[in-house]
Amino acid sequence: MDRRAFLKATASAAAVVTVSDGAPAPAAAKPAARREKRMAVGCQRWGSNPERLGFLLRCGVRRICISPAKPGPDRIWTAETCQAARRAVEAVGMTAESMYWGVPIGVLVPDRRDAAIERCRKQVIAAGKGGIPCLAYTLNVRYWQARTGREPGRGGGLYSAWDLAKATAKPGRRGIGPVTEDDMWDRITYFLRKVVPVATEAKVRLGLHPPDPPMPKPNPFKTAQVLDTVEGLKRFVTICDSPYHGLTFCQGCFWQMLPEEVKPAGLYKGIRWFGGRKRIFHVHFRNLRGGREKFVETFHDEGDIDMFEAVRTYKSVGYTGILMPDHVPHHEEDPQGLQHFAFAYGYIKGLIQAAYAKT
Repeated sequence: MDRRAFLKATASAAAVVTVSDGAPAPAAAKPAARREKRMAVGCQRWGSNPERLGFLLRCGVRRICISPAKPGPDRIWTAETCQAARRAVEAVGMTAESMYWGVPIGVLVPDRRDAAIERCRKQVIAAGKGGIPCLAYTLNVRYWQARTGREPGRGGGLYSAWDLAKATAKPGRRGIGPVTEDDMWDRITYFLRKVVPVATEAKVRLGLHPPDPPMPKPNPFKTAQVLDTVEGLKRFVTICDSPYHGLTFCQGCFWQMLPEEVKPAGLYKGIRWFGGRKRIFHVHFRNLRGGREKFVETFHDEGDIDMFEAVRTYKSVGYTGILMPDHVPHHEEDPQGLQHFAFAYGYIKGLIQAAYAKT
């Protein structure tokens, strides 16, 4: 046997492994290529409700923002309650992508903020020890009602609506106003510089949701709202240079902020700006018709936003988090919104699959 034939025979022999009874076994298969992490449909509703987890799984939802963990003896959650909340969804094969965090408005009130901020710091540390990777929160000073009613939509559905001309004010919050823009930025910066370093050490991302709806400028309460413009959000994420400081990027709120003359390009430009800097931690993936002073929230396939172009833009900046349909239309035959959410989940899954499809 010449050398070439010998090597060929040796290679053939190496490809066969014998088992104890002498029968040949196939050669070990090559390990499957690891699939890239991709965007996925997500949920922020029913995140800790066992009665709803099966519904979410049937809709293909496996990565969710869970409800707040149960409080401990001092009325804030603990590492143990955070861990229990996380394991409750992991037990059915889901992933707790994040958890909702109710930051008290007192963190923005100078004469009582230190105690409130200290509680926030403890919560962030506990979340990190409990394995919660991200907290979703707001810093809203809300005087206006969130929505002004509902308007009729397709199939008898009712769309959540906002009309500034019809808006009524909620009772003012004591100790908040009047606040100038400079004062509000000072208060927000004070909070962030106390909390973001703790989050960075605990490896817990903090994702701010912008105000919804935006407040009129000026407003009768003389309380500046500085986080309801694109430039305001840009300033916000650059106050602390940490990969754990960013946004719950509410696509509907972002659309509301944009002047009509820059739509729709302004939305995709915003996704690229924040996403390119890895400051988008979640996406509230909603569609609407209208703008800052008047809008309705529609089904995902019929609003002003090109939802597929939005998905492709998130993909282009390497976003691999979840797209959550946080709001859906209402109908009396579907009081819990299960039909409407099921439609939204399926629609979003289709967009994601199309965005990653080979061309």
